[in-house]
Parts: sequence; structure tokens; C-alpha cells
Amino acid sequence: MAGARVGGAGRAARRAAAAAALAVTLASAAACTAAQTTAPPSEAPISTLTASPGARSSQPLLPDDWPTYHRDAARTGAAPGLSALGPLRNAWSTQLDGAVYGEPLVVGGRVIAATESDTVYALDASTGQIVWQRHLGSPVPRSALPCGDIDPLGITGTPVYDSATGLVFAVAELSGGHHELVGLDAGDGALVVRRDVEPPRGEPIAYQQRAALALLDGRVYIAYGGLYGDCSDYTGTVLSVSTSGGGAIDSYVVPTSREGGIWAPGGPAVDGSRLLVGVGNGESTTSYDGSDSVLSLDASLHRTDFFAPFSWAQENAADADLGSMTPVRVGPYVFMDGKAGTAYLLDPNHFGGIGGAVAQSSLCRAFGTPAVTGTTLYLPCRDGLQQVTVTDPAAIHAGWKLSLHAAGSPVIGAGAVWVVDYGTGALYALDPETGHILQQAQLGPVPHFAAPTLSGGRVFVGTLHGVIALTWGSP
Repeated sequence: MAGARVGGAGRAARRAAAAAALAVTLASAAACTAAQTTAPPSEAPISTLTASPGARSSQPLLPDDWPTYHRDAARTGAAPGLSALGPLRNAWSTQLDGAVYGEPLVVGGRVIAATESDTVYALDASTGQIVWQRHLGSPVPRSALPCGDIDPLGITGTPVYDSATGLVFAVAELSGGHHELVGLDAGDGALVVRRDVEPPRGEPIAYQQRAALALLDGRVYIAYGGLYGDCSDYTGTVLSVSTSGGGAIDSYVVPTSREGGIWAPGGPAVDGSRLLVGVGNGESTTSYDGSDSVLSLDASLHRTDFFAPFSWAQENAADADLGSMTPVRVGPYVFMDGKAGTAYLLDPNHFGGIGGAVAQSSLCRAFGTPAVTGTTLYLPCRDGLQQVTVTDPAAIHAGWKLSLHAAGSPVIGAGAVWVVDYGTGALYALDPETGHILQQAQLGPVPHFAAPTLSGGRVFVGTLHGVIALTWGSP
């Protein structure tokens, strides 16, 4: 299943992409606000811009803000304080210049969305009207890539907002396969930081930046995997860059000869002063090569702990690794699942190396990022959404499961669990205790692993055409 692992789109996504040509929209899209935009043709040269000390002022987060993938650095996907769920209604649908693979952000009443055409937009969260847009250059057409299935390939990983600088950070893939980190003023879209962020090994064009960006201690963390098909020379990598754009770039490279992609859509999860990272399969099936693992990386990107299954060699050979999911903290443990369908609990103080899990259970083939509340999580499975409870002493208990064609990464809020079936383009709001469907809506074609965003009585979803918003609040 290499396609589902590194390409950001598998069979379901290819079907969705084909369906995109039909321009399927919400049933009452005619009543929604729509805005067609054209990105400016100007191409800025590759350069390094850095923010001057004190040039940007901090912008404290508001209660309704959703500044990073799954709302917080730990990737819980939980939004407290929302009004109780009511009937879903269409709010607006805004067409942009490309597909939105990343989870939309919400900052100060604006929806931040980045497209595969290398444009970042700020939309009014109430109306969907474009407030500003910043085009960063030409994306890479599929015909110029050694393999892959996103066409064109531009900004794929979810951006992150830094309240300390007031900047939105994103990584753009540009013509020729170059990767650049940009920092844009969230207020007006001004370009403040721009810096090359190429992995230190392999061929730049073989890398895909699919994972969500993370922030820790004034640095932006960028994880890389490969393209659909695992072609050419790439090795799973995490880089970090100061939010000022200056200084040295730190890096961690998986110690395998090739592959070991770090690509899960949720990217690294922040756990205190460290990062939790899931790594895909490497090439070795004889000597352990650091792949198929859960890593603990400190802020300087030194590996401080790791876990790998006893079956790592077989999983490497079968492309059935742990790299398809972001590890998360659940109660007193670190939880991880992957493409093989076995879930693990790890002691957060000692991952245990090879075979060192404190508990494991056969659950489902998981892709994306769970939503977490207390000791319960909701796991995105290839065939549905699975409720899971963790108890201490270490044990994993499967609860209800809702069958879906393909579950995207869920989130929690307004008394419901929200999930997109990216195989059918449907959005569901579920009872967290029973899995009963409370509300549902048809979105049309959405990207692989689509994850909703909750803010201010609205739910926002990136699509293959732009962003859709639905509301359950007052008209």
C-alpha cells in the first residue's frame, strides 16, 4: 500500500480526483457565497527573508482560534466551549485556485487555507470572502515528478500559526522540486520569512512535504516523506528553522539507506519539550535501520527514545509500517497504530526499543491522526471510525465502530465527534458515546485524509476545489 502511505492519495483519492471534474458541490451550493479567484502570475525568486527583531508583534490566540493541525500542538483535535450541536446548514463555499489538502486554520476570525497551486488565502470565517491571498510561485506538475499522484504539487502539509510573531508558516514545493518555508503576516499576507528548506540527503524532487508543520520553542518543525510510488532517492527527515527565518537549520534523518518517510498528515506531535514522530518503512529487512518506528526527538532533533515492533522486518517488506499515523498521548501512555492494524501503548518515559510496548491489540489499519479526550480516542481506520479506550494498568479496549469507505482524521467539539469519509465526500457528526449519526452533509470531492476544523459554531473542510463551511449556530 505504498500509495496510501506516501502519496497523500490512494485508490479512494484517485476516484475522488476523477469525480472532481464533475464539480460536485453541496446540494444547496447555489445559495452559498462563492468566490472564484485567480492567483497572480508573478514569480518571486528563491531567497531568504528574515524578520527583523521586534518587527512583528505577538497576537494572542482567541478562544475560537484553530492555529495548527488538530487545534493544539499535542494533536488532540478537541475544541472546548463550542455551542451545542444543532441542525447543520450550508454557510458558504469558496472556490480557490487549487485543492486544499491541509486542514484549514482559523486565526482571528479568518480561515487560513493553502492550495496545491502554491497560494495561501485568508477568508472571512463568516462569509467566505477572500481577505488576502499570497501566491508563492509555480507548483510542480505531475509530469515533472518521478512519481506521485497529486497534480500539481504545491502546498500539501497543513500550515501553522505562531502567535508570538503573528506569522503563518507554510512549506511550498516550487517548480523544479524546490522546497521553501514561508512566514506570512496573518493580518495582511505580507511575506516576512522565506527560506530554502531542503532535506540534507537525496534528490529534492523525490521529497513530499505532506506532514503538518509544528511549533516548539520558537522553531518551526518540518517533516518529509516521499511521493506516491516510493521512487527515487529520499529518506525520512525532520528539519527545524527559527521562526525569525535566520540561523542554522537543525535536522534529523532516519538512519536507513532509503525511504523511512515521515509523512503522516498530523506531522510531529508536541509532548512537553519533545516531539513524537511516526516513521514509515525503510529498505532493510535484515538489520534494523531506524524505520517503522515511533520516535522521541528533543527540540534540537536528537533522538532520545524509540519503539519498533518485533515484526519490523516483515512490515518493511510488506509496506505495512507505523508511518501512516501520528503518535499521540492518551492518559498516561503514548498510543500508536499503523498500516498493519496493531495498536500499541508505550511508556512515555521509556518506549522500549524493539518490541518494548507495554500493551498491544489488534484494532484496524489506521491512517491519519486520532482525536483524543481524556483516556478515549477516536481512531481513523481504513474502513471506518473506531472508538478506543485506554486504561491503567496498560490495556486497550475497542468500543463502537462506524463503517465508512475511508475515515479521515476526526475532531471533537460541540458534543460530537466529526469525521469526513473521504471515499464518499460525506461529513458526519457522531455521538461520542454510541457512534450514532447526529448530523451529516455531503461535501463533494475531498482530499485523502481530510480533517475538519471547528470554530465559532462552524465546521470548515478543505476540498479539491477550495473550502466549504457549514454552521449549526444561529443564522
